[in-house]
Amino acid sequence: MEIKYADCDFSPMKSQLKDDLTKMVDHIQKSISELDNEERCLLGELEQIKNRFLHIESKAATFYLNCYLSPFTDKYLKLSISIRNLSERRHGALIVVQRKDPLDSLIKTGIPIEATVSQALLESIFYPGNPLHDGAVLIKSNRIVSAANILPLSTHFTTHQQKLGTRHRAALGLTEQSDAIVLIVSEETGKTSFAVQGQLYPMIIH
Repeated sequence: MEIKYADCDFSPMKSQLKDDLTKMVDHIQKSISELDNEERCLLGELEQIKNRFLHIESKAATFYLNCYLSPFTDKYLKLSISIRNLSERRHGALIVVQRKDPLDSLIKTGIPIEATVSQALLESIFYPGNPLHDGAVLIKSNRIVSAANILPLSTHFTTHQQKLGTRHRAALGLTEQSDAIVLIVSEETGKTSFAVQGQLYPMIIH
């Protein structure tokens, strides 16, 4: 996936990723050197490497998400904080950020909002029981355009993706047909992810 992000500067996060990857490589090399030790079982080590890799993958997803969003909205940090708060409360959420492709023909428009992006507003929209919380919020630049929007559902699934809920299927469906980025918070687990170009990536939001 080739997406330009030269205009963004997230040097501390990039440095942390480099450090994490270097440590993981050292861990792998140490495990390789111990393969000849017949008294040493490496299954536990491999489990640690797998878990560390998944953690790094989630951190990398957060880094790239900020890079992808920053050219299209100045409110990407507010989005990150909102997603973190929603995740901690296990309030399900679906947030679409329009980039270059128009989305009018792909989204069934819900309720107009036309307000500046803010943490309080986003979190109130997705508060359980709010009539708007089941649909998707649409953001263009620094404004929340509408809420309770309906997105096209993906019909292309891997075996793993067949277990996904409606929010994730909707995120995949829209990003299969446009360059939009869709942020998702799972109501069941509180886990966060984003979809781009028909792929889902888990995130760690700090």
